[in-house]
This record gives sequence, structure tokens and C-alpha cells, in this order.
Amino acid sequence: MFGDWRISTVNGVLLASYFIPSWTISALKIWISPIRGLYDRTNVATALYASDYLNLSPMGTVRMAWLLALGKVTVAAFFLVFLLLTIRVAIRRKGSCDEALGFALGIGAFLSMASLIAASKVGELAALRLHASESLLLIGAAIILVIDTGAAAMRVPDDGVAAASPHGYLPAGTPHPV
Repeated sequence: MFGDWRISTVNGVLLASYFIPSWTISALKIWISPIRGLYDRTNVATALYASDYLNLSPMGTVRMAWLLALGKVTVAAFFLVFLLLTIRVAIRRKGSCDEALGFALGIGAFLSMASLIAASKVGELAALRLHASESLLLIGAAIILVIDTGAAAMRVPDDGVAAASPHGYLPAGTPHPV
């Protein structure tokens, strides 16, 4: 079952198994009670940064909390789409789920890095560690995805037709088609 999976797929599945439940629960806490959910451990750096540096009104803080929750749910949704597409082996062989994984990694890394910067500004050490580890996970997975996708694109087609390869790329030892 796992023999034909690329390393970026396995890494994406592991990341999805962490980020889907944790970020969905974090977003649900904000949706249930915006201020209390914003001051939860996973969001406290953003809350402290907003209260210390942005001087938001109470309604502005609630809107910022909802925006953070929307971003986290979006990342979880892209990870879920990635998992659903990964389950379908026929689609996975074509690399069709890489877009969903890429969106999840890009948006998630942006949110984690913003929270990391906020945690460093307000001096919240536990949140700093949490967001640093999440950022490293997401950025590392993005690097693996880029390298793995590039390596898959450079593979020689099975039929040996070099004319179908992009930019006229001819592998060593392949005669030029006339």
C-alpha cells in the first residue's frame, strides 16, 4: 500500500494527522467563545500581541479572533482534501493532491510564522516553542514537497519519447527524435 507513495505524501499524511485535529479544535474554541478561545494556549501569543501592540477595540479583537479561526480551519480543510485525495491511489499516482498539500503548507506556515513573531514580541515562551515547532514542521514539509515534486518531474518517461519532455530535455544516451 505504501510502496508507491513519495516521501512528501507520507510527510503530508503525518502533518495532516497533527494539524487537522489540533487547529480545528483551536478554531472551534474561538467560534464558541471568541475572547476565551483567543486566550487559549494555542492562540495566546496572537491575543497578547493584538492587545499590546494593535490597540484593538473589543469588537476588533473578536473580528481578529474570527479571522484567525478562519485561517486555521482553511488549513485544516486543505489538509483534509489532501488526505481524501491521497486515499484514492489512482489520483495519487498522477500527483494531483500536491496542490492541496501545497496550499495547506503555505497558509499554515504563514499563520505559524505570524504567531511565532507575535510570541517573540510579547515574550510568551510556551507559545514561542509551540509555534516554532509548527513552523519548522510546515516549512520542512514544504521543502520536501518541492524537492520530491522536482525529482518526480525529472524522471524519464517509460516509453523513452524525449520529445514529450518539457523544454526539449533529453536524458543522456537518448537519440534525438528526427
